[in-house]
Amino acid sequence: MTRAMSPSRRGFLGLLGAAGAVGVAGLAGCGFPRGTLGEPLTSELPLPRPFRVPLPVPRVARPVRSDGDTDYYEITQRESEVEILPGVRTAVWGYDGLFPGPTIESRSGRRTVIRHRNELPVPVAVHLHGGHTPPEHDGYPTDLVLPVGDAARSGYAGHAGRAGWSFHRGAKEYAYPLEQRAATLWYHDHRMDFTGPQMYRGLAGFHIVRDDEDDALPLPKGDKDIPLMICDRAFAADGSLRYPALDPSLRDEPGVRAAYMEGVLGDVVLVNGAPWPVLEVANTRYRFRLLNASNARHYQLALDPGPPEGASFLQVGSDGGLLPAPVEHTALRIAPAERYDVVVDFSGYPVGSEINLVNTLGSGGVGRVMRFRVARRERDEASVPGRLSEYEPLRRSQAARVREFRFRRGTVHGMKGWTINGKAFDPTRMDARPSLGDVEIWRFTTDFHHPIHLHLVNFQVLSRNGGGPRESDAGWKDTVDLEVYDEVEVITRFTGYRGRYVLHCHNLEHEDMAMMANFETV
Repeated sequence: MTRAMSPSRRGFLGLLGAAGAVGVAGLAGCGFPRGTLGEPLTSELPLPRPFRVPLPVPRVARPVRSDGDTDYYEITQRESEVEILPGVRTAVWGYDGLFPGPTIESRSGRRTVIRHRNELPVPVAVHLHGGHTPPEHDGYPTDLVLPVGDAARSGYAGHAGRAGWSFHRGAKEYAYPLEQRAATLWYHDHRMDFTGPQMYRGLAGFHIVRDDEDDALPLPKGDKDIPLMICDRAFAADGSLRYPALDPSLRDEPGVRAAYMEGVLGDVVLVNGAPWPVLEVANTRYRFRLLNASNARHYQLALDPGPPEGASFLQVGSDGGLLPAPVEHTALRIAPAERYDVVVDFSGYPVGSEINLVNTLGSGGVGRVMRFRVARRERDEASVPGRLSEYEPLRRSQAARVREFRFRRGTVHGMKGWTINGKAFDPTRMDARPSLGDVEIWRFTTDFHHPIHLHLVNFQVLSRNGGGPRESDAGWKDTVDLEVYDEVEVITRFTGYRGRYVLHCHNLEHEDMAMMANFETV
């Protein structure tokens, strides 16, 4: 964001001041569901009837080789045509050409190395979201992998020759020590200014870390442990993914059309890349690893009908792994980038029952997510114990420092835009320097709806608006949801690696339009 803006970019940001401010004032005052802030896109072709497509489960990648302490993988980022809507071919940018990408499964403490080859027409960066990762392998947004065969570094939004940028020709190896607890992580594109459209085109996949503690619990396993990547998309008349980019080539001009500055909302809900799919289940417990991979849409998930007895969801894990004890939810709010591991018990439903997973923040197509069909009886070998894990709760008294980060509209290169502490992102400016080993409290305040993500560390939510955390804040988190005018405090200990990392809003249109800041562990 440090370069001079083109006229179209200046105009785009300038419109935010008027249109955006009116939007927030109007929506906050009329009972509009806060979780749906953004601008919807309408698909230009007939959409399929819901609950006709089987739920696909992303394939698990196999290492190309292994040695005593490391598994090695190779992934090629390339364009391919896939069938998302029945009978329609859609071009995606995928890891190995897949949407979602292949799932990586790793063991805690065992090193994983992934060589990413870039056969796309634009640069990429790969971020392991939730990974406790050295800075050179974190997917910093200006650490770019250039397309195969392109060494010129020309074009690409004027990136070449600027301070704070680095380039890799055609491929890069990302090494992950994975000295962390079992958790549902994910990997996705993180190219500066273009994360939103490149993820929208398909660059996202699961990375699941397993360990002995999680394995020893009697939670559902095997084919009853299922990752669910939930996202929304819109489709053009030719079947392509519809996105309001100023530059559809994603080479030179970043940003979206002015109306979509607050976030892009699609009208088709996809789960693991399928529209409103159906999963046949037994009348037993299942573990679902929920991920909101949408650019901007929030969901409030519920079962319809709910179970005859007990809660709809028994949460056993969060972004950073197992909770100390399970938490019951009738409905579960999930912001972009958040993950929740939940157990759903289908034993109270008769065989033949159909249960819809719905989004109570939406209506029509975006009010539906997927369907479960109870197809058979089985003996249930799984259970959910009352105690799941133990870890150190961080205390306010341990904090060496309190820092404040204000997520606001502000001035971006002389125009209105998204800022942190009144500043647009600059890869050469350092906004905080926490010391390794220190515990700090970071206080987030906002005038809009922002899911805030920290790289490198997990944190615990201390407070919301002067009160306690909400139930869905339990456990170790790496992303926390802020609603309009919220004040949220999180506490974390900085451990592991010295270097440069970022925190940012995970509404991807906000991130791409400067709502990101650097911190450096020292």
